Amino acid sequence: MRASAIANIRFGLGARLGTEPPKDPRGWLLTQFDSYVTRPPAIAGAPSRAEAGAALVDFYQVTRARRMPRRAGAARPGAVATAGAADPPMSSAAMQARQLERSKLRTLYVESVAARATAALTTPTPFVERLVHFWSNHFAISAEKPQVIAMAGSFEFDAIRPQVLGSFAAMLRAVERHPAMLTYLDQAQSVGPNSMAGQRAAANGRKRGLNENLAREILELHTLGARTGYSQADVTELARALTGWTVGGIAGGPRNRLLSPSPGDFAFAAALHEPGTRTVLGQSFAQAGEAQAQAVLDMLATHPATAKHVATKLARHFVADTPPPALVARLERSFLQSGGDLPTVYRALIEAPEAWSPQAVKFKTPWEWSVSAMRAIGAESFPTPNVLGYITQLGQPVWRPGSPAGFDDVAASWAGPDALMRRVEAAERVAARAQGVSDPRAVADTLFGDSLSPQTATAIARAESPAQGLALLLVSPDFMRR
Repeated sequence: MRASAIANIRFGLGARLGTEPPKDPRGWLLTQFDSYVTRPPAIAGAPSRAEAGAALVDFYQVTRARRMPRRAGAARPGAVATAGAADPPMSSAAMQARQLERSKLRTLYVESVAARATAALTTPTPFVERLVHFWSNHFAISAEKPQVIAMAGSFEFDAIRPQVLGSFAAMLRAVERHPAMLTYLDQAQSVGPNSMAGQRAAANGRKRGLNENLAREILELHTLGARTGYSQADVTELARALTGWTVGGIAGGPRNRLLSPSPGDFAFAAALHEPGTRTVLGQSFAQAGEAQAQAVLDMLATHPATAKHVATKLARHFVADTPPPALVARLERSFLQSGGDLPTVYRALIEAPEAWSPQAVKFKTPWEWSVSAMRAIGAESFPTPNVLGYITQLGQPVWRPGSPAGFDDVAASWAGPDALMRRVEAAERVAARAQGVSDPRAVADTLFGDSLSPQTATAIARAESPAQGLALLLVSPDFMRR
């Protein structure tokens, strides 16, 4: 590939039909740092964080109402639980909860996915937009969990987008405090055993314990990386420090102390916090309350293991499934020397000769392929039903990875025969709706210029129709790699 194509395809999201290739590819990438808009029109029109937060609180309230008849029945003297027995008093509330999940929450999710897709198709700063997608997958949440459905869009729009050109420490703080992360990894219900709430629950014979999910993923996935020297004791100590980090308005009872000025947003509940000094990675943290976990995060954000983990993932995403060690070392060094300043790391990536290899070795994920295909035909937006249909059919439903590790970033996960057949079917649908694309050879020239392979050029020339020629281009090896 030519350097202009590399800038568009490997660093960006694919060239748009009708646009000129950048004359100064490296300079074009760098200027995007100054012209990036955190909330472009598509994102500004998406469901707000306040809307998503209110829907989250509603979900908890309805769910709690659904459970109360069961608890009341179990509390009646002589009441006996019968396996499989119907519970008529809760049927209406259960129906309401299901309706809420399927309609209100899903509507917010669908509208947010459509906004993300439109922003990706129309952005004048595709390199930074790709970085947003990269970090959203690094700090993965999943809308498979009902509590996360409404908040998934807000997580990317409000925690990732504003921090993508800031420091890693600022992004880490934003993502770990976001309600989507706190509910996805069950942090919102974590209770310190020796906290006021923990002692009160124990005195009443109830179990309200520590949840280590978020602490474990912070260490293993978000910062240090797996097998980097931290211990189970470090996980437990971080989990203790995190107690009290919760979401306002999701706890029940007339004495709800977790209501915040913005229900559905981050709240610190002192009654849940485990008292005492914490020791993580050999460092002592005596800070009180909310500041304790924050101090631990700040330490992890600039740790050498975090620098190597982040450098490796960036090199894998932009350059090769097996990242070149020399490139990883340079990115790692730029991370450490800058204190985790992300634009400094991005500049090191742009300057790296490995990133400008003319050989396209990265295989596009379904999301990357779909966005680049729609940009190639000049589409301004994905129709709301179709963006979900395309991506889900191809195996990468937006904000719904199978685990906190996010979607894989290597070819082996996406290049199987079945996956390729699904792309062929999707390419035919994209080509069929491509208005104004009368000559697929012109599209190929915009995307690749004289670097288009002879095999693909011949296949397009021999196509029976412009639509067939465009579909062949979209499933060619040239187009599916970057």
